[in-house]
Amino acid sequence: MISEQQNILMTRVGPDAPAGQLLRRYWQPVALSEELAEARPLKALTVMGQDLVLFRDEQGRLGLLDRDCPHRGADLAYGRLEDGGLRCLFHGWLFDVQGRCLQTPAEPPGSRLCARVRQGAYPVVEKSGVVFAYLGPGEAPEFPDFDCFVAPDSHTFAFKGLWECNWLQALEVGIDPAHASFLHRFFTDEDTADSYGKQFRGASADSQLPITRVLREYDCPDIQVEDAPYGLRLTALRRLSEQQTHVRVTNLVFPQAFVIPMSAEMTISQWHVPIDDTHCYWYAIFTSFTSPVDKRQMREQRVQTITPPSYASRRNRRNDYGYDAQEQRSLTYTGMGMDINVHDQWACESMGPIQDRTREHLGSTDKAILAYRRMLLAAIETVAAGGQAPKLPRDASREGFRGPASIDGVAAAAAAADYAAQADGQRRRDCPWSAAALQSGKAP
Repeated sequence: MISEQQNILMTRVGPDAPAGQLLRRYWQPVALSEELAEARPLKALTVMGQDLVLFRDEQGRLGLLDRDCPHRGADLAYGRLEDGGLRCLFHGWLFDVQGRCLQTPAEPPGSRLCARVRQGAYPVVEKSGVVFAYLGPGEAPEFPDFDCFVAPDSHTFAFKGLWECNWLQALEVGIDPAHASFLHRFFTDEDTADSYGKQFRGASADSQLPITRVLREYDCPDIQVEDAPYGLRLTALRRLSEQQTHVRVTNLVFPQAFVIPMSAEMTISQWHVPIDDTHCYWYAIFTSFTSPVDKRQMREQRVQTITPPSYASRRNRRNDYGYDAQEQRSLTYTGMGMDINVHDQWACESMGPIQDRTREHLGSTDKAILAYRRMLLAAIETVAAGGQAPKLPRDASREGFRGPASIDGVAAAAAAADYAAQADGQRRRDCPWSAAALQSGKAP
């Protein structure tokens, strides 16, 4: 049972909150690259309760600064991109991507004020269509060699969405293997040939069995949770018959991401990043192991529900998530349309802005959530005591930060335990860009 104090400890993310201090020790997605594609490449951000401004200067360099001008606090998000930096409209003070003050034009000749001023600035990098930032103290950690970061741009696609709830309940839905059999149940099976870009709508690997049928008819998985260098490895086994077992392997990447299979060819790496204590964005990188991603189709599918520039869902609490009673009787378990992101959004937002975990009654299918919360609370306490943030790639542990394997397939029952490793190995040997392919000489 989670106490009220523990719930507060895990969910609050401001700069002075213990969980906020922990999350700041990791790279965080803060924007999509496409959000800086306009003629004025600048975006105001709020990340973990902190107001920031992200911009690209005239040389193409990315900068992330505190949003209040250090002169008198005016909003730099309205500034001018010129002369090698971002210029405040109030008095013309100019700052570069590193936060250095380049000009204080209203000051008298010879003034040294500029040399004494420094704006808060944070490291930023672009990876696979997403801008990541490090908001913590000291040097930023290394990036892991996960597939979504190693794959070429042609084989990745990035998108995001806004949820009106705390980040933790949003994350926890992704490490709950049992919910998919109910929340994402479809009462009919579509042609799996038309499933490109749609989660849970294709066929499981090594079979022609629609995933929708597996989830609908086999709703009591055997869930196994293992510790991993990057976080947790989750395996859900559904016994289809005496001869066959459905194997689904997903991963919790500490502190707030997961890597899950989307189809036999594609995985999803997804982060839930707090805007503040009661709102968050999910950022997803879709990674293909076969052909280049059809980015146009993927984007068109998603903007049918999610509307840039806010990236809010058209189906939301203000219109009951599009709930339709007739659809609920005959087509979907929820009656909320075919987009499973809407299903997840409803589940998480319906818990309230911050879920009251003191009222929970967890079951055996929640073992991954329990394991994650223990890990999270221990990490918060370690960092608060001056210790090192856990589950980060360091020189001695980098090998454990590859992949991670994420599989949805059907195996011979006797070979189910070894299926994930074998299937992932084969996929990498056949992949045109993976490390295994490069080492074997198969890469083009």
